[in-house]
Amino acid sequence: MSHDADVLVLGGGVIGLACAHYLLAEGRSVRVLEAGKVGGGSSWGNCGTLTPSHAGPLAAPGMVAQGLRWMLRPDAPLYIKPRWDPALMRWLARAAGRCNARDWRASGLAKGALLKYSRALVEDLVYGQDLDCGFEASGLHYVFRSARALERQQRELPLLAELGVAARVLDAAALAADEPALKPGLAGAIHFPGDAQLRPDRYTAELARIVREAGGVIEEGVGVLGFERGRNGIEAVQTSEGKRSGARVLLAMGAWSAGFADNLGLSIPVQPGKGYSITYDRPATVPRRPLVLKERSVCVTTWADGFRLGSTMEFSGFDDSLNPRRLGALERGAAEYLLEPVGPARREQWCGWRPMMHDDLPLLGRAPGYNNLFLATGHGMMGMGMSAGTGRLLADLMTGRATAIDPAPYSPARLAG
Repeated sequence: MSHDADVLVLGGGVIGLACAHYLLAEGRSVRVLEAGKVGGGSSWGNCGTLTPSHAGPLAAPGMVAQGLRWMLRPDAPLYIKPRWDPALMRWLARAAGRCNARDWRASGLAKGALLKYSRALVEDLVYGQDLDCGFEASGLHYVFRSARALERQQRELPLLAELGVAARVLDAAALAADEPALKPGLAGAIHFPGDAQLRPDRYTAELARIVREAGGVIEEGVGVLGFERGRNGIEAVQTSEGKRSGARVLLAMGAWSAGFADNLGLSIPVQPGKGYSITYDRPATVPRRPLVLKERSVCVTTWADGFRLGSTMEFSGFDDSLNPRRLGALERGAAEYLLEPVGPARREQWCGWRPMMHDDLPLLGRAPGYNNLFLATGHGMMGMGMSAGTGRLLADLMTGRATAIDPAPYSPARLAG
């Protein structure tokens, strides 16, 4: 049968667009379907950091006890809204089962490998394709108020060193000299010179531009309604604008992937992890590079024309309300570290859902039981940072090319385990 494209990509966020770019570079025709506007989901309001430094998984030793303490605080960095949700309970149990040194290290090595690979590819994309997205290879600081917390964080450095991720510990005096936007009296920081930042909205817009210029088709405002299955897998996709088909179908719908996979009899343990951000006009005194204010889990990024506070993790399903307490926690956290924690005017308060996997590793590759269905989802908080690496890896897997990194840790086949 004839198809609309060699590859039908479901989802026009940063992951779907990156996959489309690399597939087009391999000579495949591509059609991207996006229910809203390209890059309008979790690709829009995040902090835009590219961070091999974030290789350490969330499911770490001691996290269960910490999570239980945080559950009593609605403004804590991690919040689980009390409700009956069997799927979330199963997900939390699986995540808790990985809070041990062996699983933490295994996931960290795989997560770090993809982050580091992608970090290099994003820079190649920016300069090779002339992407206007505010990319800066400025490094990043983890900043600490407490000497004890700074010492504890250094336990991750051997894992990062194994991955080739450079780090340097700054004492209080070195941090004060390096970063005048911070309040005096902080304990110190860990500097990661290989990290970078970009404007996430511009990056996704630029990916869409180069996809279209390469002959890819992007349809916005086209919702996926269902699937038609046949002997060879997915025969067609039912959409709000009629049927679409591809010789191969790539599911890259972020936190919504699990619901659509259910229609195919495919269980994907992705949970929506709600994050928040606030964007301001740029204050007079801003950090020189991105910061993570570690004790409060607040990320700070600055651009030429703006300033953003972001982060938090909330498991509340697809509740799209803006919780003022959690937004306030970003500003209160920033006020503990920054001389000017907010800008002169708020531009936007935002929330979005990250596709969270219990093992903190994305699902990349052929879907179990299907010949022509591939998955690119489950990137958690790292979708921007893993985007180019995911696109290159999926294009290699779908075209039979040798991959630059081992794809096995991200294989959807592990769902059967």
